[in-house]
Amino acid sequence: MTQTGTPVHAVGWSPAGGLQLLDQRALPEREVLLTPRTIEEVADAIRTLAVRGAPAIGVAAAIGLASSLPRATPAEVESAAALLRGTRPTAVNLGWALDRMLAVARAAADAGDAGGDALGEAMRAEAEAIRAEDEAMCRAIGAHGQPWMEPGIGVLTHCNAGALATAGIGTALAPLYVAHARGVTPHVFACETRPLLQGARLTAWELRRAGIPVTVITDGMAGSVLASGAVALVIVGADRIAANGDVANKVGTYGLAVLAKHHGVPFVVAAPWSTVDLATPDGASIEIEMRAREELTVLGGRQVVPAGAEVHNPAFDVTPHTLITAMITDRGVLRPPFPFVVTSALVPPPV
Repeated sequence: MTQTGTPVHAVGWSPAGGLQLLDQRALPEREVLLTPRTIEEVADAIRTLAVRGAPAIGVAAAIGLASSLPRATPAEVESAAALLRGTRPTAVNLGWALDRMLAVARAAADAGDAGGDALGEAMRAEAEAIRAEDEAMCRAIGAHGQPWMEPGIGVLTHCNAGALATAGIGTALAPLYVAHARGVTPHVFACETRPLLQGARLTAWELRRAGIPVTVITDGMAGSVLASGAVALVIVGADRIAANGDVANKVGTYGLAVLAKHHGVPFVVAAPWSTVDLATPDGASIEIEMRAREELTVLGGRQVVPAGAEVHNPAFDVTPHTLITAMITDRGVLRPPFPFVVTSALVPPPV
């Protein structure tokens, strides 16, 4: 793979003004661009992980909603948003982006525009705002994460929370990209992330493309790598952060947090403020998406689990806030006790 020195763009506008996605199901073998045109095609792309990562699916839903329904009525927007909302229940950014788009549609309806150009233009403007904000959010997280970025630091990450998971340079990988750009290059240990191998297929691919050294390990090797002293920081993304600071992220994250605690290695979560869900009081209240049996029983086209064996395949697990050293958000770095309070009077932390 040719190294370009810059992160990839996974989601955005196509040259024709619609949604464009880098199909992550095809990586690392092939780079395939998708341009879903109907709301059903957008929903399928999200559901089948052609686009994945909490911020990225929020951006994809917003652009897909705006571009596939250029002259829709507010009722049609509501119906399409409901379809998209049901595709991935754990990631909060999907619902957050859809709620913003619905607010625009309802405002247009209140203003008397029931499906004209004004509604379509307003939705496109809001979708672009969501995309641009995501890109800026990534840069801010990258900047706020620099205190951890020492020359040659070993960093362990899980799943993919990089450029492929956002409209920008990522969340968990954003500090690494910013550090690399200023000449401070870390060495990344990427857990393979079974069963869909997002770490091996995606994180390793984009880091190699950017020229950042990366070593892929199996999920079961994380403990021995931490024990060896090769890693001084564990950093992961988040799909939903509850009001008490509990974090839902790719299954396997909880185990890494326990291992990091045991070995005295900082365990850091990087996520935008939009991933904080004040309506969810704690991790036990987070709906965990269950994925298909075949994702676990078939590997490389080969049946690896005997017929009749039961399969448990949650896409995410919950890491208690007590195991988290810090959270890097676009508004700054937060440390325990995390200042998330279920109240309309919540005051954001200073940057």
